[in-house]
Amino acid sequence: MTDPVVHYGFLSILPALIAVALAFITREATFSLLFACIVGLFITGDGLWGVPGLFEKAMGNVDFIWVLLIEVFIGILVAFFQKTGATQEFAKIMETKITSRKKIQLFGWLLGMFIFFSDYFSPLFTGPVMRNLTDKAKISREKLAYIIDSTSAPMCVLVPFSAWGIYIAGLLVGYGPIKDNTMAVNVFFKSVGFNFYAIFAVVMVALFALKIIPEFGPMRKAEERALKEGKLFADGAIPMMGVELSDIKPAEQIKKPRIFVNFILPVLVVITFALGTYIVLGSAKTLEAFMLAVLVLGIALWMQKIPMKEIFSTGIQGIKGIIPAIIILGLAYSINTISKQLGSAQYIIEVTENWLTPALLPALVFFLSAFISFSTGTSWGTYAIMIPIAAPLAFQFSGGEITTLVFATVGAVAGGGVFGDHCSPLSDTTILSSFGAASDHIDHVKTQLPYASVAAGLGLVLYLIIGMF
Repeated sequence: MTDPVVHYGFLSILPALIAVALAFITREATFSLLFACIVGLFITGDGLWGVPGLFEKAMGNVDFIWVLLIEVFIGILVAFFQKTGATQEFAKIMETKITSRKKIQLFGWLLGMFIFFSDYFSPLFTGPVMRNLTDKAKISREKLAYIIDSTSAPMCVLVPFSAWGIYIAGLLVGYGPIKDNTMAVNVFFKSVGFNFYAIFAVVMVALFALKIIPEFGPMRKAEERALKEGKLFADGAIPMMGVELSDIKPAEQIKKPRIFVNFILPVLVVITFALGTYIVLGSAKTLEAFMLAVLVLGIALWMQKIPMKEIFSTGIQGIKGIIPAIIILGLAYSINTISKQLGSAQYIIEVTENWLTPALLPALVFFLSAFISFSTGTSWGTYAIMIPIAAPLAFQFSGGEITTLVFATVGAVAGGGVFGDHCSPLSDTTILSSFGAASDHIDHVKTQLPYASVAAGLGLVLYLIIGMF
């Protein structure tokens, strides 16, 4: 592949725009992403011959392999849950305690917020736990995907001591009077109140569940379809979870599901290990947590007289079931890679940087961060690009002092960056939310985007108001 340049002008953002537009038009995410990648390769001059190199660069690295392995072990764990019949039994028990659609949605909201330490762990855990409950309550898969997506990345970026907070704080060190990590964390902490998008995204889930805000747009149609017709999916929808995983029947050897051993214990293993390593080591060992849970539940299956051959066969079915998600995730990583090579973020910044004024700084920084993250599907990449631009400008306009303008600007970058992670069809956490809910990916994006846009619009208005004072 050719070496990257600063940018290719408008062509720099063309592949991402094509991917998003085609995904909405065709409702076929795999084709849309693959076609956009090929267009990007022709722009760089690599053409079709560049496909192997692109895939190697995008997927032959530690980051992608880590996410892939998490999905693999999630697939195995869900398959084991299906084999024991434990998730169905858990749903029956919870039905007696959570008796309405409103309470079920609020339970999913609270569960998602509880897993604040990992935007990957949150949707992959909350989705499978909630799915049987929401299905029986006739809550659409699109709504479930929205609930778990809105409580993953938006929640993570609001917690100052999460990996997100530490990362953003680390990027702030060296700008203005921020001399060390302690000062940077303090600045980020005070900026959380100005992260309007993330706050609105999380709060809106509860407001919709309580019917304080009525459903609207495509989500309203999805909910009416599920409630009145009993259709959890739209006609023609392709769930991100393969039938190999969703069609697994409970083992004949297990006459009565042991809810503690077959469900609660593995869940406690995952939460305790992930949260424990986060507290002790400062980094949640999400992959290792799921690996340990798979081992524990595999041993439990064997002790309940399930033949080893059947256990391994069930695990293989689980891996097959996550293949649709893996394919889309791999292509999303590929389009992100080609966007970096084309310099899409640099082009967007160059086009808009001349508009910056103190009054417009928070609003424009939010808009830029949101556009970059939506186009590339990466929030952390957006932070790495935008903090070195936004922070010096904020301090320049504030006379080198840490003022409200600085807090608002940092909050705007944080919120704008999470916008793409929340609703871009190219985002890994959006894909994982579709997988966790076993929802059609494009239907998830189409139903969630209007809600996310409302949160973004409200945030933009508040940033404009702040800029006036």
